[in-house]
Amino acid sequence: MKIEFAPLNIPFTRRLQTAAVVQWVFSFLALAQCCLAVFILLCFSDYWPLAALYVGWLYLDWDTPVSGGRRCQWIRNWKVWTYFHDYFPIKLIKTEDLDPSRNYLFGFHPHGVLVAGAFGNFCTEASGFTRLFPGLTPYLLMLPFWFRVPFYRDYIMSGGLVSSDKRSASYLLSKKEGGNVAVVAVGGAPESLEARPGALTLQVLSRKGFIKMAISNGANLVPVFSFGENELFNQMQNPQGSMLRNIQERLQKIMGVALPLFHARGVFQYSFGLLPFRKPIFTVVGRPIPVQKNPNPSKEEIDKLHAKYLESLIQLFEEHKAQHGIEDHKHLVLI
Repeated sequence: MKIEFAPLNIPFTRRLQTAAVVQWVFSFLALAQCCLAVFILLCFSDYWPLAALYVGWLYLDWDTPVSGGRRCQWIRNWKVWTYFHDYFPIKLIKTEDLDPSRNYLFGFHPHGVLVAGAFGNFCTEASGFTRLFPGLTPYLLMLPFWFRVPFYRDYIMSGGLVSSDKRSASYLLSKKEGGNVAVVAVGGAPESLEARPGALTLQVLSRKGFIKMAISNGANLVPVFSFGENELFNQMQNPQGSMLRNIQERLQKIMGVALPLFHARGVFQYSFGLLPFRKPIFTVVGRPIPVQKNPNPSKEEIDKLHAKYLESLIQLFEEHKAQHGIEDHKHLVLI
């Protein structure tokens, strides 16, 4: 394989953008393991009292990830996120004003490999979320598993990440004064196994838990489509029924985390590596779907709203696809 090396005369700003993405990929793939290793080393060193103090803190703070988390605006406004944002670049697009006196459940599609668009738009201020949607506070829901890792949990909560536990979403969406936005990657980890350039497959037909959550709390539903999300990484061929796909799905059921075998570019060359390609991401926030509160919705009520949500999602995609380089004959594949 011929390796295409990056030129030496790349502007320093672009190098900073690459460095920002390197630390982001590291935080997704290895930071949790490093934090766990540091905690274990503390436990078996002369600094064990620090580990003991942290365990006490962990006991007292255990429910924070399901109670709105602990965001830090200083961290959300770090300059590194501006470089991260500009690497692709990422753009957040509003189609309609949202009433800050209401709570919202954003259905984010597609999941992609590492949900770069969701992180860049809702866990940092680089895209200007608070400017576009004044009075609203976004929270990106993440698998509960990650909030059990010492130190790592505190870091991810600082950006506005919270547990995807039902209690967490209910806590956010039941706020009487409104102003909360719970962002859910509806396809979840299994959908990441479909993520590759050109893919338009969404795992959404059987996903109705978020619909029930919206009705139970009277939160308006908003479809969100992130154009370019699947263009960031290549992935090994893993069609349904293949040995690789069977292994991935089995591991996903056991661990709760999908393991897509992805690759893209490196730091100093463009031929292979774990950094995403420099492909633009356009995250379009659709029109809100009004939802009437019903603490105990019937199956018929859930199915009806689910069908309406799918209709709005397809309409959002069709209205904006031409602007983002998708050919007219291509459509979403819902499974």
